[in-house]
This record gives sequence, C-alpha cells and structure tokens, in this order.
Amino acid sequence: MTVGAAADTEETLLIREVFDQGRVTRIQLLVITISLLLNMLDGFDVTAMAFTVHSIGEQLHIAPDLLGLVFSTALAGMMAGAMLIAPWSDVIGRRKMILICVTTIGVSMCLTAYASSIWQLIVLRGITGLGVGSMLASLAAISSEYAPEKYRSLAVVTITAGYPLGATIGGFIAAPMMPVYGWESIFLAGGIATLLMGIAVYFWMPESPQFLLAKGGPRALPEINAILKRLHHPGLKELPEMEAGAHSDKANVFSLLTPERRNRTLILWTSFLFCFISLYFMMSWIPKLVVTAGLSESTGVYASVAFNGGAIIGIISLGWMSARIGLSNLIGIFLAGSAVFMMAFAYAEGVKYLFPYLFVIGFLLQGGFVGLYAVAAKIYPTELRTTGVGWAIGLGRFGAVIGPYVGGVLIASGISMEVNFIIFAAPLLIGGFIAYILAVK
Repeated sequence: MTVGAAADTEETLLIREVFDQGRVTRIQLLVITISLLLNMLDGFDVTAMAFTVHSIGEQLHIAPDLLGLVFSTALAGMMAGAMLIAPWSDVIGRRKMILICVTTIGVSMCLTAYASSIWQLIVLRGITGLGVGSMLASLAAISSEYAPEKYRSLAVVTITAGYPLGATIGGFIAAPMMPVYGWESIFLAGGIATLLMGIAVYFWMPESPQFLLAKGGPRALPEINAILKRLHHPGLKELPEMEAGAHSDKANVFSLLTPERRNRTLILWTSFLFCFISLYFMMSWIPKLVVTAGLSESTGVYASVAFNGGAIIGIISLGWMSARIGLSNLIGIFLAGSAVFMMAFAYAEGVKYLFPYLFVIGFLLQGGFVGLYAVAAKIYPTELRTTGVGWAIGLGRFGAVIGPYVGGVLIASGISMEVNFIIFAAPLLIGGFIAYILAVK
C-alpha cells in the first residue's frame, strides 16, 4: 500500500484520534511551547543585526550598501537552509534537525560578537541564516503534527508569532544594553540563550509520531509507543505495511510539482516571494530609516518594536479568525491592508505618528504573511510537509534577499523613508492578490 493508503489503517487512525479527538495533553503543549520559544530566539537572532547595524557601521566603518549585503547574505543563508537542508527533516526527523540547527545558530551568534570585518560578518551571518532557515520548516511541521486538527492553523501561526515576539522583546533588551555593553553583547546574549534552548530540545521535545509512522523502520514502533505512553494512550501492536517505493517521493521537490499539487505549489511560492520582499525590507531597515530621518538610535529600535509588537497581535488575530473565515481570504485582506497603510504613512507624513502607523502595518503585514505558513502546512501531507514548507520559505527568500539589498541601495542614494514605503507597498498588493487565489479554508 502507499503512504496515502496507510492513512486508512487502524494504527494510523489511532494516532489521528489521539491528536485530533483527545484532550490537549501536557506533551502537546510542551512541544508547541518549545517551538514558540525557539521561534522567539530566531526572531531575536535575525533582527539582532537590525538593532546593531548603526553601531556596527560606525565602529567598523562599513557603508550602508555593504551592510545591506550582510543582511542579504544572512537571508540567502536562510533561503539555502530552507530549500536544501530543511527537507532532510523528512528523512532524519524533525527533532534531530532542530537539534542540529539550534547548535549551529547558537555557536555562530556567539562568534559574531567577535567579528571585526565585513567578511567575517558575512560568513557568520550566512551560517546563522542557514540554521534559522533549516529550523523554521521543522518547527512548523512538528507543531502542526502535535496540534489537534481543529487548532492546527492556530498552532502554526502561534508558534510563528514567536518570531516577531522575539524581535520585540529583543528591542527592549537591545536598547538599554548597547549603550552600556556595546553591540557585541546583543549577539552573545542571543547565542547563549539559543544554546540553552538546545538542552531543552534534547531532554523534552519528542519526535513526531506521524513522521515515525510515515518513515517506518525497526525503531519506529517502540519510539511511537513510548510517545503514546507519555500521552497516556495504549501502544500500537504493529506498524502498517508499506509497499516498496512508498517513500520514494520524500524530501523531493519534484513531489511538490506533481499535477495535483503543481498549481497550489507555484501560487504559494509566488505569494511568499512578494511578501518576503517587503517584510524583510521593513525588518532590516526600520531602525536605520528612523535614524536617517533625524530621530535617535533608541527611537529607531523602539520603532522596530512597534512594528513587531503589532505583528504579534496580528498573527494571533489571524489564527483566531481562521477558524471562522477562509484562511487565504484573510491573508489577502491583511496583506492588501498593510500596503494601503504603508502608502498612507508616506502621503500623510506619517513620521509624526510613527509608532501607531508601524504598529498597524506590522499587525497586517506579518499577520497575513504568517498565515502562509499555516497554508503550507495544510496543503502538504506528513511525508512532504517539511519539504513543502521549506521550499516555499526558501524560494520566497529570494524576495528576502532582494528587499534588504535594494533598500540599502535606496537609503545610500538618499531616498526618504516615505518614498521607500511607497515602493515596498507594491509587492504586498501583488502578494495579497495571489494568496487570495489559493482558496484554503
């Protein structure tokens, strides 16, 4: 039988019932909580460069266009990690992949504190990006697989909300720390905290039973039964038999482009691409744009906090509303709304109302964007879930590379914050329209 056919066996139905119909257990909450905390650290780790970019540029005498290259290199690493490394989570398991990524991120963050040249920053931020990009898809997959069906979208968007939440908390940490301890302290704090979370993953995060069932092998049955025991459910007597070649499409991008999946896959990739262009321009350059507009460096950090603070509420709101309104409909409305507010900010001289505008833009932009993660987790089966999410994130990150680099060039050319907002509102209008076409509930 195929993997799809295996879904009808008594064993698979038992696992589905455990997660979809039983009450939410401590283990399920623990997995989602650890995933949330890891995403928070990812948000801090990635935006640490945005918080420190002005100080690094002055201390190391690096021009804004070259610093834009550092941003883009980190995001290119995230893209490569999502596309080339994350799919191996469908082979070696979500837990092992997360452990590898946490270690990589923590070590590279600590070493970044000792960087003294543009090339050292490029290499180390690239390595950090590889780890973050590889881990995001695994976190989305394991959270989806441990959440009940009714709350699956909410679980995915909630743990993904950790990204802007970490960036927001990081802003409150970075603003008082930098004047006293220097920009290096921000990277050391993020690196050490990430390594400590690796210990939590090792001891408390189990593997996904759905992955073990789909993967098979001699160790799958005892590992699944050990997890079911922790969930206070009886174990399986045996695993369903799989025909030879049943797993041949795992971790294979071509399986995402079969006739029945091709249209949705291409639409998803395109929507991610346009959203990433604008999102990562905003996340990378808000502090610098604010300083360039004549405000203080601490105001720039708090402006980033306002953007990411709005994102947290927007993401949770979208997750709650998705149980009542079509998910792709919500995404389209949120993204189009964010474009409208970006243009309103520019034409209304929004710098006078900087924080409220950025809060609303963050609410709509990141709320809609994170909904795409839930879409990706929904449209692909277990054996392709991390591959599907990873490739959507990875290909979309072409936009994340383009956005910060173009932003750096525009800033170096003297383009104002208001004009930049108008330019980067356009991709959101396009991305919102494309997401609406997906028609995912």
